[in-house]
Amino acid sequence: MIHNDRLKSMIKNNIILVLLLLVICLGINLYRVQNISSLSNNLLPPEYHFCFIGQNSVDPYWKEMQQGVNDASQYYNVAVEFNAPRFNNPEEELEYLDMAILANVDGIITHVSSDIGSTELINRAYDKGIPVVTVENDNEKSNRHAFVGTNSYVLGKEAAKLLIEATGGTADIAVIVSSDYEPDAASQNVRLAGFLSAVKDYPNMRVEGVYTSKMGVLSAEVITQTLILNNPDINAILTTNSVDTLGAAQVIVNHNLVGDIVLVGYGDTDSILHFTRLGIIYGSVMSDPYLIGYKSLETMMDIKKDNYAPTFIDTGVIVKTMEDLVDVEYKAEPN
Repeated sequence: MIHNDRLKSMIKNNIILVLLLLVICLGINLYRVQNISSLSNNLLPPEYHFCFIGQNSVDPYWKEMQQGVNDASQYYNVAVEFNAPRFNNPEEELEYLDMAILANVDGIITHVSSDIGSTELINRAYDKGIPVVTVENDNEKSNRHAFVGTNSYVLGKEAAKLLIEATGGTADIAVIVSSDYEPDAASQNVRLAGFLSAVKDYPNMRVEGVYTSKMGVLSAEVITQTLILNNPDINAILTTNSVDTLGAAQVIVNHNLVGDIVLVGYGDTDSILHFTRLGIIYGSVMSDPYLIGYKSLETMMDIKKDNYAPTFIDTGVIVKTMEDLVDVEYKAEPN
């Protein structure tokens, strides 16, 4: 009787052991199948060949947008060729656009510096059956399929809200715009219109002047210096690009006017975020370059697959103030 019980126990244990081995083997085989499937997908040839044309290749903003495009291209298994002038150069952008059309790529994602020239090229791409998605700046006059970016009018209104909040609705304001962005004047003007529409309801928010920066940081510093010396009533400054934001911030520090002059800027470079954490810059507004990049390729895929996409994909506005950056570690930018 005891012998039978031992025999039954041994058989039971052996059955359990066999079942465990089967489960382990099945798991290993399933893992191998999944890896082979994943590997096969990665080895598949790209479904489409797209071209992305940026405004420049050195600005962190455009590098982040390119990263968004790159991540989306890996997800959708498409090849993307990246082209951009080293520095802002509308003519060179148009050359890249012309080259992409001549290469007969499957789709083009491009920044538009100016309606002049780009309209004809985008329409030529359309006639050849090459869809075009514009990013950051739009060209509504052209036959582009869609625009992915931020509503410039809303961007201006959000900047106004920051200044109103910081000054309690009483301020003499100087606005600094950049002629480096002259090809983007339409977008910049819309942003300024949004700003003015928001402050007009506050009679004590007075825009004393709009000043044009022509030489990047140096010019922004000169303008801010002149304002401080000749317009002592100015207690608020709005800048519309990251370069001018840093230039104005540095002059405010040099003149020991932190807290006396409220600065609202644009962008989220590490230096701008650092100045914001220190309270030198009250806050900044910006679009989301990574999201614009990702969504632009996603939109292109919708056009290729479904032959449809909304004509405007709004990626929203990001607002950052000191309160948003309390726990954010500062990383110095390379020289």
